[in-house]
Amino acid sequence: MNFKAIILAAGKGTRMKSKYPKVAHKICGKPMLNHVIDRTKESGVDDVVLILGHESDYVKEILTHECKIVEQKEQLGTGHAVLQAIDNIDDEDVILVICGDTPLIKAETLKNLFDYHVKNEYKTTVLTTTIENPFGYGRIIRDDKNDLHKIVEQKDANEQEKLVKEINSGIYCFDGKSLKESLLMINNDNAQGEYYLTDTVKIMRDKNLKVGAFEGSSIEELMGVNSRVELAKAESIMRNEINKKHMINGVTIIDPDNTYIEADVKIGFDSIIYPGVMLLGDTEIGEDTIIGHNSNISNSQIGNNTEIMSSKIVDSKVGNNTKVGPFAYLRPNSDIGNDVKIGDFVEVKKSKIGNGSKASHLAYIGDAEVGENVNIGCGVVFVNYDGKNKFKSIVKDGAFVGSNSNLVAPVIVEENGYIAAGSTITHNVPDGSLAIGRARQVLKENWVYKKNKK
Repeated sequence: MNFKAIILAAGKGTRMKSKYPKVAHKICGKPMLNHVIDRTKESGVDDVVLILGHESDYVKEILTHECKIVEQKEQLGTGHAVLQAIDNIDDEDVILVICGDTPLIKAETLKNLFDYHVKNEYKTTVLTTTIENPFGYGRIIRDDKNDLHKIVEQKDANEQEKLVKEINSGIYCFDGKSLKESLLMINNDNAQGEYYLTDTVKIMRDKNLKVGAFEGSSIEELMGVNSRVELAKAESIMRNEINKKHMINGVTIIDPDNTYIEADVKIGFDSIIYPGVMLLGDTEIGEDTIIGHNSNISNSQIGNNTEIMSSKIVDSKVGNNTKVGPFAYLRPNSDIGNDVKIGDFVEVKKSKIGNGSKASHLAYIGDAEVGENVNIGCGVVFVNYDGKNKFKSIVKDGAFVGSNSNLVAPVIVEENGYIAAGSTITHNVPDGSLAIGRARQVLKENWVYKKNKK
């Protein structure tokens, strides 16, 4: 038995009012289509078939899983969309059909749907839920055996059927052989002139095949995203779920309503996240770490017992027992070691800083390799750019770079080298040497009084 998903993602999504395809819009840092693919994979699906149409090349670029792609050149309804994948359906398959704009669906719900479908030997099973106000939804009408009798749309329902509160989710599980046979029998004899997947239910019932309905989801899970308003609502729901998951797993989030953590972020237990924090992309936070208010960290790894205070970190790595900030900026490819201090208004870019080193304030460290136990004073600038090319500076273990110094790359400061404050260094500094690169101080006594007298 092979579990396979067919994900419908061919629509334009006109209500989004966007030049981008609807399913490519992001929720919690990830295109909504990728959320759906992730959940199907987690539920036990072996293969995913994507039905693409509008801007299909763009959609292919944002995919994070390998999928079989099928083009739907004309959008003629859900039944027509699934029909495009008929060559990818084997008789022994269990087929999940789901829309690519339902990013809130849970893997557990889909797994339960599979289990219910297989256990009861249904040819098709519709995922359903019950809501207090079902107006506008297709109603689930069951027979005397509690199996699915039919799905009735709002406009076609009689007064008795309108009282039914169980609704169709638009998510289905099919027996592969029965699905193929039913797809070839549907027609577009309706007001919209489209081929509806729901017609397969009637076809199977007419053939006395066993058809079921599984009430196993919440209405929030089934939410389709068709507009920017719904996009924001889905974002809010998912963000709350993400924050709740981390808190259950032992993370303290001071103010969940004002904390933004994207879907793929990992956080170790006993870490504390303060309000205004944004943790984005493939970010991983260690244990017992504090992320201070308004910090923004993306695609970065932060160690254990580390403190990040009101700082921005992008595509970088920070070790254990290290302090960053406030108001520091770690730009891409910064690698900060253990027991390091990166203080206020320090900017680091494409540089490695060894264990025990510190740059306490107001420094720029770019294209550099800094060893262990190095002191970088206030106002130090690693001068790495000549207007055309970037060059690298190396400062080895135990060196001391005095305040307001400039290191003009390429330059090497050997171990225990000492640079006097205010120096501009253009040549290598030998081991244990003092380098002074500044003009000699000159005193002109009584100069001010003479100037004022003039």
